[in-house]
Amino acid sequence: NGWALAPDAPLSDWFVMDEAHATDPHLGYTTYPATKYKKLMAPAQLGDLKLKNRCVLAALTRGRSGPTRVPNEANQLYYEQRAGFGLVMSEATAVSHRANGWGGAPGIYTAEMAAGWKAVTDRVHAAGSLMVCQLWYVGRQSHSSFMPNGEQIVSASDIPCAGDGVYTATGEKVPYEVPRPLTVQEIADTVEEYGVAAQFAKDAGFDGVEVHSANGYLMDQFLQSCSNNRTDEYGGGVEGRARFLREVLERVLKVWPAGRVGIKLSPNGAYGGMGSADNTETFTYVLKMLDPYRLAYAQVVDGLSFGFHEKCPQMTLEDVRKVYSGPVMGNCGYTADSAEAAIAANHADCVSFGRPSLSNPDFVERVHNGWALAPDAPLSDWFVMDEAHATDPHLGYTTYPAHAS
Repeated sequence: NGWALAPDAPLSDWFVMDEAHATDPHLGYTTYPATKYKKLMAPAQLGDLKLKNRCVLAALTRGRSGPTRVPNEANQLYYEQRAGFGLVMSEATAVSHRANGWGGAPGIYTAEMAAGWKAVTDRVHAAGSLMVCQLWYVGRQSHSSFMPNGEQIVSASDIPCAGDGVYTATGEKVPYEVPRPLTVQEIADTVEEYGVAAQFAKDAGFDGVEVHSANGYLMDQFLQSCSNNRTDEYGGGVEGRARFLREVLERVLKVWPAGRVGIKLSPNGAYGGMGSADNTETFTYVLKMLDPYRLAYAQVVDGLSFGFHEKCPQMTLEDVRKVYSGPVMGNCGYTADSAEAAIAANHADCVSFGRPSLSNPDFVERVHNGWALAPDAPLSDWFVMDEAHATDPHLGYTTYPAHAS
């Protein structure tokens, strides 16, 4: 892994040469630690995915793929730099043209996009890690400027997203638009789009895919009662609201074995105007529904640093464990210490890290060796929000150095 060696043992520890070593045979013999984070740095098996450590690079929308949405050389380097993670997750990746909603975010719905991603996965694999593609459909958080011919955005229902507005395809911030509900036929078409995208992800050399059902995007819009007031088979009670997710998952499973498919859920999050009083019931049902599929993992945004809706009690990883028997990935606001504790307590099998990885491409190596983390990346580097970042996709993206050691 390229981790630094510990300093040499002193001569006094080589042999039993004094009373202290004679009294305690472990002293200077078995007392040299491997790392402070023994659980976090241990290998893990998530379905068919064998991780070298339990640190996962979280999906982070960075907007560096340009107007074509085809991954480029900057994307290749960015992910290669972070191959110290046991599992590298792509940023949210649109499954179709209508699934878009973010400037410069990549897609996985054409052969050209798959070829662009293949160059990325090749470099991640050569650097010693695995990579999964997060399949994404924005829904009501999008804007008509991203749609073919400027058509109306879609969602489960005609309920607009709450919040201070959305960025258009030209970078202007405007109020959220009112979406139109997808028809039953359009839902079937969207399910098929996920299947096509899943095949393109396989062609691109990914080791698996994650169905993004969190953070107020389309799948989450169907799941939660605050954004779904349909009265047909895709609405009403939780069984109907979860039907779209089930159908997408089963279509993806025609392309990938279950042991290479993950799911992401956010029962606590307020992002995207989400949060429902019945979320405990909803996500308990969803996790029980998912359990028999024996997926690679369920990633749950259990942390509250991304915002808590406060509509019902927080769902913790302990709650998840009670109803879901497969591997669990914690997410949102974790430090190395809290991740180690969550894994040691058997609340999580692994943890995904997002914002710390922005300015610490060698996050895993720094944690393992006890090296200080670099200061947090400024908000101006998170996304492409000015001419400088638009002109140079590497700026604030691949320009953070590894530790000097």
